[in-house]
Amino acid sequence: MKRYVIFAVLAPFLGGFLLLIATTVMSGYWTETNIGEVKKIFVVLFSTLQYTYLFGILPALAFAAIDDILYHIRKISPTLRLPIVGAVAFAAAELTYGGRGSEGGALQFILYGLVGLLPTMLCSWLAQDKKAGVKQSS
Repeated sequence: MKRYVIFAVLAPFLGGFLLLIATTVMSGYWTETNIGEVKKIFVVLFSTLQYTYLFGILPALAFAAIDDILYHIRKISPTLRLPIVGAVAFAAAELTYGGRGSEGGALQFILYGLVGLLPTMLCSWLAQDKKAGVKQSS
């Protein structure tokens, strides 16, 4: 249950923030930026936060379910589970957001893929059982 709460609370926020950063980089907004422009980014982030959670909670819970399924397969260690879940999230985010805009190329592929990869891997790492590798003595 802890895994789903971590994914539901953290992943939409981080994903929304990274999506905002990716779209501003792709639009060329960061070429000449001062502190006033950075403030505008955070104003937009917090003013659209309710929509970020509205549209991000279901994908976050889907990745939590994938992470939970992989957690219950004994042959998959936590160090292997993280990149597997991250790769699935990278591909899903790239397929979802990669067709946005007229730009293309490696930068767009990587930026939109990171929108799914980073929050999912962070949430998976935070949700892992810390005592899994420690043998219990009775």
